[in-house]
Amino acid sequence: MAPNSMRPKAELYLLGVAFIWGTTFVLVKAALYYIGPLTFLAIRFILAAAFIGFVSRQHLPMMNWTTFKSGLILGLFLIIGYGFQTIGLQYTSASNAAFITGLSVVIVPIIISIYTLKLPPWGTILGIITASTGLFLLSVTAALEISFGDLLELICAFGFAFQIVMVSYYSSRHNPACLALVQTLTTGVGCLIPALFLEPWPPLINAVVLQALIITVVFATALAYLIQNVMQPYTTPTRTAVIFITEPLFAAAFAHMWAGEYLTTRALWGCLLIIAGMLLTELNFSFFRLSLLRKIYTR
Repeated sequence: MAPNSMRPKAELYLLGVAFIWGTTFVLVKAALYYIGPLTFLAIRFILAAAFIGFVSRQHLPMMNWTTFKSGLILGLFLIIGYGFQTIGLQYTSASNAAFITGLSVVIVPIIISIYTLKLPPWGTILGIITASTGLFLLSVTAALEISFGDLLELICAFGFAFQIVMVSYYSSRHNPACLALVQTLTTGVGCLIPALFLEPWPPLINAVVLQALIITVVFATALAYLIQNVMQPYTTPTRTAVIFITEPLFAAAFAHMWAGEYLTTRALWGCLLIIAGMLLTELNFSFFRLSLLRKIYTR
C-alpha cells in the first residue's frame, strides 16, 4: 500500500494511542489507593519490557553495549517522567496531571534553543507564553499557591521533554526495538529498587490495580510503542504531535465521566490556553528541521 494511502489509517491508529494514554490517568489514580506509585511503575515497566522482548525477540541479537548505554540514559529520564507523574497523581486531579504533562511538548523547543543558543521561531515563543499562562491559570490558586501535585507534574514534564530530545538523538543510531526494551526495563528496575525500601508490597492485587496494570502494560506501553514505530513513518512528525495533543483532552473527558472531576472556569481557560500553546509550538516546530518528535511520549 502506498504511503499516501496509508496516512489516514496510520493517523487513526496514532489517535487510538493518544486515546489509550488519556484513559490511563484516571485508571492509575484509582489504582494508587491500593498500591504504592513506585511499586506500580516497577510492575508495569518490567512486565512491559518482557512483552516487548517477546514480540521483538528477532531484534535482540542486534543488542550491543552502546545501545544498552543509550537505552539506560533514556530510561533514567523516563524514571523522572513517570515517577513524578505517578506520585503527583496522588496529590492532584487526573485532568491537571494530563494537561501539565502535556507541557513537555512546549519544553522541548526551549531545551533545543538553550543547546543551540538560538531563539525559537516567533510562533514557538508565542506558544510557550500562551501555554505558560494556561499553566498559571490551571495550577496557581487565587492565593498565588501551587499544589504539591501540580509541582510534581511539572517536574515530570521536564523529564519527558529531555527524554524526547534524547530519543531523537539515539533513535537513528540504534535498533528501535532494542532501545525500547532497555529503556523500559531500566525504568522498571529503577522504580523497583526504591519501592522495595520505601513501599509495602500490596497483600493483594485487586481488580482495580489489575485493570490498571493490564491497560498500562499491554496497551499504553508495549503496544503503544509498537504502533507508533510502525505507523508514524506514514505521516509527518508535526501531524503526529498535533494528534498526540488530544491526549489531555481524552484524559479530562474520562476524568469527568469516570471520576466525577470538574474543571472550574479558571482551570478550563488554563487548559484551553495550554492546548493552544502546544498547537502553536508544534505548527512552527518544523522550522528547526529536526525530527525531535518522531518518538514523542514514549509511555
